[in-house]
Amino acid sequence: MAREHQAVKNTREGYRRRMDAWDRFKISTILIALFTASFISKVNAPFITPSEAFGETLRALWWLPIVLFFEGLRQIHYYVSEQSNRYNRFWGDKVFGRIERSTQRRFSPWFRFRVGRYVRITFYLLIVGVIANYLSDEWNSPVEALIGMPRWFVSNLASIAQFLFVMFFVVAQFAMLFWFLSRGGVKYIMPEEIETRYEDVWGQDHVVDLVRENMGFLEKPDEIEAKGGYVPGGILLWGPPGTGKTLIAEATAGEVGVPFVFVEPGAFTNMFFGVGILKVKGLFRKLRKLSLRHGGVVAFFDEADSLGSRGSLSQGGVGQPYEALRKEMSCNGIAYMGPHVADLLADEYGIEAVPDETPHPRFIDRIIMGGMGGGGGGMGTLQALLTEMSGLKQPRGISNRVRKALGVKPKPPPKYRIFIMMASNMPNALDPALLRPGRLDRIYKVGYPTKEGRVATLHGYFHKIQHRLLPEQIEELAVKTPYYTGAKIKDLVNEALILSMRDDREVVEWQDVWKAKTLKEMGPAEGFEYVDREGFAVAIHEASHAVAAHLLRTHAEIDIATIERRGDIGGFVSGIPLEDRFTSWMSEMEVDIKVSLASLVGERIFFEGDNSSGVGGDLRNATAVVSRMVGMWGMGDTIASMAGLPQGLLDQPPDKTGKIVRSMRAQVEKRLQALYEETAELLEEYKEEVLAVAMLLQERKTISGTDISAVLGTDSGSLTKSRPTGYGKVDPDAARAMLPEERRSAMGNGGTKPAIDSAGNGQPGEPAPAEEPQAE
Repeated sequence: MAREHQAVKNTREGYRRRMDAWDRFKISTILIALFTASFISKVNAPFITPSEAFGETLRALWWLPIVLFFEGLRQIHYYVSEQSNRYNRFWGDKVFGRIERSTQRRFSPWFRFRVGRYVRITFYLLIVGVIANYLSDEWNSPVEALIGMPRWFVSNLASIAQFLFVMFFVVAQFAMLFWFLSRGGVKYIMPEEIETRYEDVWGQDHVVDLVRENMGFLEKPDEIEAKGGYVPGGILLWGPPGTGKTLIAEATAGEVGVPFVFVEPGAFTNMFFGVGILKVKGLFRKLRKLSLRHGGVVAFFDEADSLGSRGSLSQGGVGQPYEALRKEMSCNGIAYMGPHVADLLADEYGIEAVPDETPHPRFIDRIIMGGMGGGGGGMGTLQALLTEMSGLKQPRGISNRVRKALGVKPKPPPKYRIFIMMASNMPNALDPALLRPGRLDRIYKVGYPTKEGRVATLHGYFHKIQHRLLPEQIEELAVKTPYYTGAKIKDLVNEALILSMRDDREVVEWQDVWKAKTLKEMGPAEGFEYVDREGFAVAIHEASHAVAAHLLRTHAEIDIATIERRGDIGGFVSGIPLEDRFTSWMSEMEVDIKVSLASLVGERIFFEGDNSSGVGGDLRNATAVVSRMVGMWGMGDTIASMAGLPQGLLDQPPDKTGKIVRSMRAQVEKRLQALYEETAELLEEYKEEVLAVAMLLQERKTISGTDISAVLGTDSGSLTKSRPTGYGKVDPDAARAMLPEERRSAMGNGGTKPAIDSAGNGQPGEPAPAEEPQAE
């Protein structure tokens, strides 16, 4: 152990690392053993004496003493390098280092790569000529052997073919199979073929700016490397489908003017072990060549979760789609409720509120969870990818082998400008080793566009077609399409164009867009006709929801209300959240509960205390929300959370709602009764408006939130805005006004900030001195 430490110390001080005894003498020992064996085989006393055998062996192996001589010089060179750091540095820095620096200044990496290839080919041909000349007396020199080998090969073609016949079918079938299987799945696009630019990416400006910053390092790598840093090697773009991850990658390649390599999701998925590894190695071999030739390359792995995981997805699976919730409950399930309350109910019933997408930003959206993952291209494929992504700095080429044989440090490899971009809808399925710095240095979420992003995207797609939409209508459409991706907006515009063409019109109008939105979100209506009494009952049911929602809700507004039948859904009122929120408040939840109870209230008002079974789903939603309010969120008469109690204390009821209702039934019913009475007072006051909306529904079948606003003559949430309570009553400015004047002054409020005295200390409560204008 002490000897190893001493060797490491000497290496750090500039000495050559000391060789072991076997490494020092192994080549000499092998050559001497070869000479001795040849010498012994020729001794045949008394016909051939030892001296004659020695001379004959020396003549036959004339090259062996020369090799031994140079091997001796090599060992002397090694020994001196081990003893003298000046000697070792002279050969490493002055001789080989100077040659390398001079070569790098005069020749480009691509030129040196091509020249090195031809040098290697010439060297290998020379070795073949020497061996052929030694084995045959037909030629007199290695060059003559190389020239004559084709003629010799043709003359002995039959024998060679017979020898290779068996080998061909044994080896070739596997080689050809693996070669064919390793093709495909990768597309190479040259810079002149890419026309996409960053200005073609709409609604993701913040992500584009971040990616543009990384591309600046790729275009000018010397700036960061000169300061001791390194160029980031990769980016992961993750987010819901259709948000523009692939488009950003393509625009990146178009901006930097380098080849764009698109790797399909199933490129490394194969039925035979080892094919995926061959594909990975072949891909990166091509990437290195493109990088040297064009100064860089962008490789984009689409749906990286199909490759970047060692395990499989957890067996819990995803929830049932939104349609399951619609079928289970009447009145479109929970579409009329606020987004947060809808999520809570979806969690309660064990289903997803929106298929394949996150309906609004949650805490999980702000982090990337590691853990179990799915997919994978087979055993070894991910490992090969990880090795290639972080293992490109190993010395390569015959020159490095020669330098190593001479005991000189290998020259560094070329700097391959390979920028890896990956896209994934499930970042939690990616292997942590893939996400570490050095492989994927930056992780950016490509989420749902903001309102401003949706406006820009809508303008971009409507600019491609003829339309009569005003800027105000596009603004309204952006508000009414929350959590729409770029792909969904493109599909919406295209559907509106199809509807206009169906009516033999060349120009898209607002009604086409509204119909297209309804069709895409809710599906086509079945054209089912109700009997008179049931049609009127369904209209009253939905009108009650609509009037209550329009008058009370400030956190969402009505998108559409319909009584057209779609599958098992008789009608529904769909709402749109007005802003992105992370929490819900008691006052907002109470409004959602009132909207849910409005169907029961409305039916009892217009049908003399009678009501249909269609209110069952609404009552279930209201009960679930109230039970959680009083039993989990401190919005009732108690503070304790039932979710925090041990299972055994509650006899293990089926779910959280069951636990709470079982122990707090009276409190839940009391809250529901109070909210029911408030809803009844509201609808009694606006009974005529409910009837007007119901008649409009019977006439048009489907109406918009704007139509409801016109019938009621008020804006959305007018009652709550005029009589705010709780959360809606206080704003940040009002809360700040509750502070004493001196405290606000100390915090820099009220137009003042701490003054700075001559010693640089702040004087609270005094106005800051005005700054003198600076001369330009």
